[in-house]
Amino acid sequence: MKKGQVYEGIIEKVEFPNKGIVPVPEEGRNVIVKNGIPRQKIRFCVNKFRKGQAEGRLLEVLEKSPLETREPVCGLFPACGGCMYQTMAYEEQILMKTRQVKEIMDAAVEGDYVFEGVRKSPKEFAYRNKMEFSFGDEYKDGPLSLGLHKKGSTYDVLTASDCKLVHEDLTKILMCVLNHFKDLGAGYYKKMQHVGYLRHLLLRRGDVTGEILVNLVTTTQEEHEMQPLVEKLLSLSLEGMIVGILHILNDSWSDVVQSDETRVLYGQDYYYEKLLGMDFKITPFSFFQPNTKGAEVLYQIVRDYIGDIRDLTVFDLFSGTGTIGQVLAPVAKKVIGVEIVEEAVDAAKENAVHNGLSNCEFIAGDVFKVLDEIEEKPDVIVLDPPRDGIHPKALPKILDYGVDRIVYISCKVTSLARDLEMMQARGYKVEKCVAVDQFAGTVHVETVVLLSHKNLIA
Repeated sequence: MKKGQVYEGIIEKVEFPNKGIVPVPEEGRNVIVKNGIPRQKIRFCVNKFRKGQAEGRLLEVLEKSPLETREPVCGLFPACGGCMYQTMAYEEQILMKTRQVKEIMDAAVEGDYVFEGVRKSPKEFAYRNKMEFSFGDEYKDGPLSLGLHKKGSTYDVLTASDCKLVHEDLTKILMCVLNHFKDLGAGYYKKMQHVGYLRHLLLRRGDVTGEILVNLVTTTQEEHEMQPLVEKLLSLSLEGMIVGILHILNDSWSDVVQSDETRVLYGQDYYYEKLLGMDFKITPFSFFQPNTKGAEVLYQIVRDYIGDIRDLTVFDLFSGTGTIGQVLAPVAKKVIGVEIVEEAVDAAKENAVHNGLSNCEFIAGDVFKVLDEIEEKPDVIVLDPPRDGIHPKALPKILDYGVDRIVYISCKVTSLARDLEMMQARGYKVEKCVAVDQFAGTVHVETVVLLSHKNLIA
């Protein structure tokens, strides 16, 4: 088997997150091909070898999978990289994710544990309360586009005029912004040449409140009068209500949404969302679970897993806007949250006051450093780290507390599996695990694990 060779085969199964396993009998080996659906017959090209494992690029779907029992709901499927599994019945998506998570957890967990499957998202479509759209073109030197990247591409951008992951309000706003800048003839920022103006459109909408925050991200390489765009946006017929329009200036070379300067063009630089009866103030860059209704399912599980915390101090590490900590605070002695994004911590503090919680403390900083400065000791720890898991220098410090119970929430189960190795070596046992499908239609899933210290079990 060599690079460039083209084969046909059937995807035997899809491993997390979207690695299709395709047997090639004539070569006596399997090839990993991403972006397919189990049991599709595909044509693919071998394009690399990683640690002896052949990887291929999907060229064409020759025959649909018997699992593809419905028509796509979005006109961009399957070219768009936003969704993977629209044509699979939702029940089949859940079954596939259940197998994926269980396989990884079974391999990572020492001894017996209870696996409680995957809970469904309360909403299969229009569930995302946040979306980062990119400016670009659909093909080289094509007209301006605004939306999501083509599957497997870091350059080509498809206009998300029909995205079913978000509320229709956000689609109307996207098309308004795109048409405005098309009429102006403004260009997008080219990542390789570091030239251009338009970068991203970051939209956030409260699923419960309907409040909308519009964030236009550009470089400083051009100047345009923004008031006409503001007036167009405010004249849109929306189910929700725009409460803030921001112009975020970003001259960074890296392709991330960040701010060198933020200008408020209209309203305010935050919006409110409700979750489990509490109000949460959310700013452009603060972390908040992207599926509000799914987050309620997730946090109910965390409450159940953490058990009785009366008279106990809870550390909420990687706390974002403090949602988990505040959900737990009414029954805890004290909650201390640590989060590296300062504006998220500011929002968490305001949220706690707004929700009448006096036993919450939120600290801005790196978990690795902040733990040395906190005098209190936790009785229980909740971990909700970024996608790549916990830094290997921070995890030993967390485990040094030797608390009886740890609840770990992970948006990437392979990172969780890696961290479990150290946690189990330090005397923790995985009691039970459940996943929540926060990201219906996509390859992602949220996983929650309860760990107990061996001293508690003994």
